[in-house]
Amino acid sequence: MSSTVPLILVIDDDPDLLRVCKVGLGALGNDVRATPSGIDGLSQAALLNPDVVILDLGLPDVDGLEVCGRLRTWSQVPVIVLSGDSSEDRKVDALGLGADDYMTKPFGMRELNARIQVALRHQRSEQPSSQSEIEVGPLKLDLVHCEATFEGGPLGLTPKEFEFLSFLARHQGKVCTRRMILDAVWGSSYSSGVNYLKVYAYRIRRKLNDERGEFLQSDPAIGYRLVAPRAAQPSDGPGDRHVGERRQ
Repeated sequence: MSSTVPLILVIDDDPDLLRVCKVGLGALGNDVRATPSGIDGLSQAALLNPDVVILDLGLPDVDGLEVCGRLRTWSQVPVIVLSGDSSEDRKVDALGLGADDYMTKPFGMRELNARIQVALRHQRSEQPSSQSEIEVGPLKLDLVHCEATFEGGPLGLTPKEFEFLSFLARHQGKVCTRRMILDAVWGSSYSSGVNYLKVYAYRIRRKLNDERGEFLQSDPAIGYRLVAPRAAQPSDGPGDRHVGERRQ
């Protein structure tokens, strides 16, 4: 991993998108490498050891999901999927195979860069699984005593609320699918209990004074993620260029 300029590997078969990413992300302070195929992308990932991989799913040689799965067998590099496919199943499959984020085309270059920066922060701050405490902005979780504080005050979480919140905190900034959360907190027998998540997310947000869902975020039809206030995604401003639409 680069200690100064982030090295970004973009795997996409659209030459126009690769060119725009090289120019746009490069102008925002990144070192961008690009390849149009999945097989070469895997080779480049092993050779370059990039800080972040931007991955298209519709590649000409192998499916992007296969690339993500194979990459995850030997690397924990953050993977941001950048795809024209916005279907729920595709998103769930990608996140389930280890992708850290999912964006659909067309996209804003500043938003993509913001997500890259979030991924880099999480990669740098990731702690060993044996950690006894987790901090996500003003939230502190004591995993030994199952106690949570927010802005210095106790949250008074129930055991299941604590498990739900601590699971998201362990994967802060990453979208956790509903199935992942249900399996981890309630067990596989509750895999269809989506209503559990809605109820518990509502209760936790009330205790966090987060009724708008800016801290404990919902990703529609996919799941939830916990994002520290400083890592909130900025919206595209006036004149922000959107890219990723193929020429007809």
